[in-house]
Amino acid sequence: MDVKLTPQEDQLCTLLDECAEEMKAEGVQTSCRIAGGWVRDKLLGLQSNDIDVALEDIMGVIFAQKFISYCYNEKRLEIKGVTKIASNPEQSKHLETARTTVLGYELDFVNLRSEEYASGSRIPTQVTFGTPLQDAMRRDITINALFYNVHTRSVEDCTGKGLEDIRHGLIRTPLPPRETFMDDPLRVIRCVRFASRLGFDLVPELQDAVRDPEIQTAVVSKISRERVGDELNKMMKGRDPLRSIQLIHNLSLYGPVFHLPPSLESNLSGTPTSPEDAVKAASILNLFLGNTSPTSYTQNFSLTALSSLFIPQLHPLLLADVTKHPAVLARVWLACALTPYRGLTYVGRKGKRCSVIEGILRDGLKIGTQNHYLDGTPALFAAWDVLSESISTWTPASTDGEERVRQGLLLRHKSVHQPQILGITWSTSMLFSLVQDLVPLWDITREALDAPAAEKRIQAYNTFISRAEEVGTPGLVDCKTIVDGRDILRVLDANPGPWTGKVLGRVLQWQLEFPDGTKEQCEEWLKSEYAAGRLATPESGASGIKRSQDIDEEGAVKKAKT
Repeated sequence: MDVKLTPQEDQLCTLLDECAEEMKAEGVQTSCRIAGGWVRDKLLGLQSNDIDVALEDIMGVIFAQKFISYCYNEKRLEIKGVTKIASNPEQSKHLETARTTVLGYELDFVNLRSEEYASGSRIPTQVTFGTPLQDAMRRDITINALFYNVHTRSVEDCTGKGLEDIRHGLIRTPLPPRETFMDDPLRVIRCVRFASRLGFDLVPELQDAVRDPEIQTAVVSKISRERVGDELNKMMKGRDPLRSIQLIHNLSLYGPVFHLPPSLESNLSGTPTSPEDAVKAASILNLFLGNTSPTSYTQNFSLTALSSLFIPQLHPLLLADVTKHPAVLARVWLACALTPYRGLTYVGRKGKRCSVIEGILRDGLKIGTQNHYLDGTPALFAAWDVLSESISTWTPASTDGEERVRQGLLLRHKSVHQPQILGITWSTSMLFSLVQDLVPLWDITREALDAPAAEKRIQAYNTFISRAEEVGTPGLVDCKTIVDGRDILRVLDANPGPWTGKVLGRVLQWQLEFPDGTKEQCEEWLKSEYAAGRLATPESGASGIKRSQDIDEEGAVKKAKT
């Protein structure tokens, strides 16, 4: 297998080769190899702009400084300075790295290494200069252990298995998998990520090692939870999140990956359901997104059985937002993966009941605020709590206006629709709610839905949205009230107070019922409702008295003095 270089890549390799030759003339012996992911991706026909340069018998910073000097002084190229990145084993950076940018490529320079590990840690106890073979054998998987020698312009497969595994689509460790995983258990999760990203299969001996209880204990005890969260984030944003979730379940990794900290596990409100529910939820979402694979079905079923599988048709609005925003879609995938913990709580600080899902994200995965996982994922489950029962018991209203009011208030619910804060829209919330409703109806063996029951449930959601389109509800979900708090105080000649929020709620209902109404008409309606005693005003028990002098001449509400 050959690497086909672009003209710029060829120029970069020439520069590295010439720089190394110049250093040799100065008495410094070294050689340059492009390592790992770039080589793998080039052989697979994928684009890669991040290039790791592995150096023989020299530190990355020393070579990088010489390299940019050579590019600038000898070739007059536009370059960036060298950034030194110190080793940080906790973040899987075991070596000092030098980084710069040349010809539009971000280059990392690091020396070939040999590592030794202590039994209780994934952090190497000793890192020394190594040979290409030693460096390759210490890497996570064979397809990441390939080198491209810029001097000979050839691929070097030091493990003897990398090229073969690329040809056959296999994930294999250079050393015996148990040894590789005990040295650094993070490699277990990386194997899952690369298998799902590339569509490769894990070799049987690797699967057996992953299921080893000692390895799984090491995944929990030797890896920082931030690293697990980072790998999981990449899976959810990757090519095949469903396969990632399937592999995590099939390899008995669900507990180690979605780890419950002891402080949560000791006082759960109930028992999590089977990790199969995560696979079921993700499979249903995958089906809705149109990522069905007839090939995978025909491997297990006859053509007759294939034709009988229920492939549901969703209303387009259910998929409108989630397919536009990769970050939102990743959040929905992660929520599917957390389905077994749905509805569970634990006793947190000051005796407060807290969501287990939020606790896992914050303390079990330490996924932070990135991609709004921490606040957005629990919000999807909160939306299911609101939507599921409402949709199942929904009955048509007698008039279009009444229908708009009921639908609008449901879709504008703070748990259902909060795009300014989380990027969560009512359509995405409804999609996730439907997925959760269908989990009990997914046959994990046949990889199909129970058609009659599922069709009835899907039809309920489709009918709701079709009716919403018919009466114009979707266009009103984001509308602002036609009058604001200052308008209400002016029209009713009253002091501000908590009552104004209730009146604004009534205004919203009026606006949903009469979407073509004007501000003047709304104000007249407010006066008539006030006169009839149908508004929550200061006179009906709220604090404050009617005092027109507390509104300034520009209409701004002045703060009442204590």
